[in-house]
Amino acid sequence: TSMGTITAIVPIAIGMSQQTGLDLSLLMGTVVGGSMFGDNLSFVSDTTIAAARTQGIELRDKFKMNALIVLPAVIVTVIILSLVPEATGTVVVGEYSLIKILPYISIIVSALIGLNVMVVLAIGIGTGAILGLSLGAFNFVELLGFIQRGFGWMQDLCLIAIIIGGIIGLMNYYGGVNYLLDKITSKIKSKKGAEAGIATLAALIDVATANNTISIVTAGPLSKNISKQYSIDLRRTASLLDIFSSAFQGLLPYGGQLLVAAGLAQISPMQIVPYNYYSFLMILFGGLSIVFNVPRLKGYQKETIIEQEVEKEVF
Repeated sequence: TSMGTITAIVPIAIGMSQQTGLDLSLLMGTVVGGSMFGDNLSFVSDTTIAAARTQGIELRDKFKMNALIVLPAVIVTVIILSLVPEATGTVVVGEYSLIKILPYISIIVSALIGLNVMVVLAIGIGTGAILGLSLGAFNFVELLGFIQRGFGWMQDLCLIAIIIGGIIGLMNYYGGVNYLLDKITSKIKSKKGAEAGIATLAALIDVATANNTISIVTAGPLSKNISKQYSIDLRRTASLLDIFSSAFQGLLPYGGQLLVAAGLAQISPMQIVPYNYYSFLMILFGGLSIVFNVPRLKGYQKETIIEQEVEKEVF
């Protein structure tokens, strides 16, 4: 979660700015960019799950495609940040324990193996629960409270996703989906144009809703139809949806991420936007990946075994 990451890291960045004299806006932009990078590549992020499920692909396939596209953006971002004048103060590092990252490692490993997303989530929760109980971080009743709080955080998003799913179903029934497809594809003359159309669709919906997950859920079915029409690998479609919606989300001064960071730092969201180098570079390298048709994963993926099984159950 980018929102959770920003909430946790911004206070640390504020203290770092106070101790070292580094520009607070720069640090806030770095935090927002880093949170969007992690959210974009996380195996259990709502955006990752939404992008993968709307296209019927595996989480690891979407991860591979995303990683190859955003890796240059990460490298350039690090180079830019390395050119920032050195801090004058010192930062005191507190205590930490490597064993506490086991839940994260279990999630990454199980997702890379190719387990179902629900199994991945269950493994992460189970590992975290066992580790926390064994270390005495919380008792069983407190554990249930944490799990309930996590469900509560996702409740609004689930309701919105259900409502949007219903709206899209009505749009499809009354011909709205076909109308949008005709309008979007009317000026598309090539596969690259179709990919650019998918990226634009995801970005525009995000700008309108200020929520990259909702953008992906809304644009997903339309993008899938476009992909099938122009023979676009669905792994690439999922990646484009996630990259462009997340990139614009990190630059919206009225988006949740910038509002939280600005509120905690007590500065204007507009002061942060120019320093979120990573989001700008995501757009740049995402566009270059469309122009030069890179990366190219082995094998064209039109549909997955999961999608085939769903179709068998329906018919």
